[in-house]
Amino acid sequence: MDVALFDFHLPPEQIAQRPAADRESSKLLVLDRATGAITAHTTIHELPGFVRRGDLLVVNDTKVFPARLIGRRDPSGGAVECLLVKRVGEDRWETLMHPGQKLHPGARVVFESNGVRLHAEVLEQHFHGRRTVRLWREDSADVDAAVDVIGHMPLPPYIHRPDDQADRERYQTVFARERGSIAAPTAGLHLTPRLLERLSATGVERADVTLHVGYGTFKPVRVDQVEEHRVDPEPFEVSTHAATAINTALHDDRRIIAVGTTTTRAVETAADVGGGMVAPGPGLSDLFIHPGYRFRVLGGLLTNFHLPKSSLLMLVCAFAGRDAVLSAYNEAVARGYRFYSYGDAMLVV
Repeated sequence: MDVALFDFHLPPEQIAQRPAADRESSKLLVLDRATGAITAHTTIHELPGFVRRGDLLVVNDTKVFPARLIGRRDPSGGAVECLLVKRVGEDRWETLMHPGQKLHPGARVVFESNGVRLHAEVLEQHFHGRRTVRLWREDSADVDAAVDVIGHMPLPPYIHRPDDQADRERYQTVFARERGSIAAPTAGLHLTPRLLERLSATGVERADVTLHVGYGTFKPVRVDQVEEHRVDPEPFEVSTHAATAINTALHDDRRIIAVGTTTTRAVETAADVGGGMVAPGPGLSDLFIHPGYRFRVLGGLLTNFHLPKSSLLMLVCAFAGRDAVLSAYNEAVARGYRFYSYGDAMLVV
């Protein structure tokens, strides 16, 4: 299948640069999966009116950490930017670094802010700006604690502004618990404690799973044919409690609604492992869902609006149909919806 089939026109001014005034005020487009018809243009506040008693809402409880570090080369002083992509050892990280062409093995960098200093040494050089680095502190204190002080929230590159203090709260779900992501599971950003309580009052159950969002989720599709793309593995875990809740809902033929594409990939991977039933435990997901995929778990999906020709858009098209999804996207553009991480949402049921 040609990747170009997943392209659409989006005016740059509709790429959300900041979150909505409050989480529940984001717009919500409701798409009927069976007919492909748009059944409502509303707000996230009205979400309880589009679910039903017995539905199981599954969310990703991963927590974003301030993975973007800004520092200087030691001793030359040249500016360096570093994104901590994945821990690969006790003190070693896979990173994306800029300017990559100048940072060869042996290069050293210092990150410093608010009286805290963190050192890095490039150990290995890889493609597309990737480096393996060692991080340490002179006083042997906790590196994660230093990252929390020095680091910046890793806003996506299409947000053309520096992060600020407000992003530490708004670029995080209210149920975030397990530290490990370099990007937010953005569909979950719309949910509030009040909204979750209202959903519970209508008889909607909830289960939490964890998938740590890494670079693989957002890696550009650099091939011409969809089937040739590969998603980088990302760690996930489904607790025994969550697996039981999901499997019980499957057994009872109740609808399971995933909040976000990362939640979808976690539960569908766990179902692949379990042969149709969701297997509890940790694992790695490199599952690339695109049209032709047979869903084992999903009965509904709450998701943001995604990049053209992205693997995330392909996942939504696999669930709801390419023509219906792209038609909904075009209407969302025409109606002024806000796109991407801080943008509006679509419910497919």
